[in-house]
Amino acid sequence: MLNGVLTALSDPTRRAIMTELGAGERRVSDVAAPFEMSLNAVSKHVKTLERAGLVRRRRVGREHFLTANPAAFERAAEWFDAQRKFWNARLDRLEHLMTEEAGNE
Repeated sequence: MLNGVLTALSDPTRRAIMTELGAGERRVSDVAAPFEMSLNAVSKHVKTLERAGLVRRRRVGREHFLTANPAAFERAAEWFDAQRKFWNARLDRLEHLMTEEAGNE
């Protein structure tokens, strides 16, 4: 799941779509409006976001509404937080060892 989220967010168009959805539910046509590409192309980006679990679609008649799924972001954020803690601890340890070594010279 994390790979799908990171892959989906690697594209600037998809990140822009997610930013737009951060303000709340939007119709697909409204999400597509700012982009200089066909509605079909934007729909492909939306489908990638849906497969990654980042976006939910709701249909009302012929209208398609999109909302962001915060749970997918939370899983990615948890992974980044774990990596940050791991590397901060490693770098703190390295700094400590370098300070000790400098003090022994």
